[in-house]
Amino acid sequence: MERTNDSTLTGFLLVGLSDHPKLQMVLFVVVFGMYLMILLGNGVLISVVIYDLHLHTPMYFFLCNLSFLDICYTSSSVPLILSSFLAVRKRVSFTECMIQMFFSFAMGATECGLLGMMALDRFMAICYPLRYPALMSKGTYVPMAVGCWVAGLVDSLLQTSLAVQVPFCTNNVIHHFVCEILGILELACADISINVISLTGSNLLFLAVPLLVIAVSYTFIIATILRIPSAEGKQKAFSTCSAHLTVVIIFYGTIFSMYAKPKSKDTDGAGHQSVMEALISLFYGVMTPMLNPLIYSLRNKDVKAAVQSMLEKTMWGKM
Repeated sequence: MERTNDSTLTGFLLVGLSDHPKLQMVLFVVVFGMYLMILLGNGVLISVVIYDLHLHTPMYFFLCNLSFLDICYTSSSVPLILSSFLAVRKRVSFTECMIQMFFSFAMGATECGLLGMMALDRFMAICYPLRYPALMSKGTYVPMAVGCWVAGLVDSLLQTSLAVQVPFCTNNVIHHFVCEILGILELACADISINVISLTGSNLLFLAVPLLVIAVSYTFIIATILRIPSAEGKQKAFSTCSAHLTVVIIFYGTIFSMYAKPKSKDTDGAGHQSVMEALISLFYGVMTPMLNPLIYSLRNKDVKAAVQSMLEKTMWGKM
């Protein structure tokens, strides 16, 4: 489909918080520091899981996938966010915008699926401990993770392909830090009902279904834990899934705070992003990937022991 009314449109302008230059410089330092922590924290977690044979279990396999996904997700968007902080209006070519949107959307959809699979894994481990090794064999959990990646990539390819075909008007200003699909579709000057229907189906499949799986899984998990006679047994069982539950609450809580509330009215015109909305979107895109390795390692004795063992072996190797 040819784009009408925009024969000269070659890119978009990302304004972000350009009305707050001092805040942008502060956020540049903060986000850059967070990005380094994301690379370090998730990189160490992946290395530890690969290094320690005791961590070659379904739970840590999914965790390793989640850490790699967080690195990919932030690497697809944070460099663009940082560069937008240094410019009044960051210009991005049409192709660069679509590529960045594709990877960000794909990583977000994949993470939803992985969180659902991790809930199923905890359900099997706690509710069926004796059958767990057979139920969650390598032939089961590897295809589960691969399925999440393939589904996320295919869904993102579909949404991006539909967005590329939308005819855009002369307005090419995106009130965001990155090329976000809802912000891009707002610039369309034609009927986008197909895009809306497709996005609605995507939300049901990648947000609602995993959330339902998580809710049902934890309903059975809690019921099983409550039947454990000893307090120590209950605490041990709950500790194995508390980190995952914390990540789920942060992840879905941030998404709902971004999209489930009505858009604020701006007196200067619609489409301008408020400071609070901008900070929430940054929290979703940067804070959650940074917290994931901390949440999974701080209260995990196995991970801490593996990190200590890897560091000691590295130090002895240098001596």
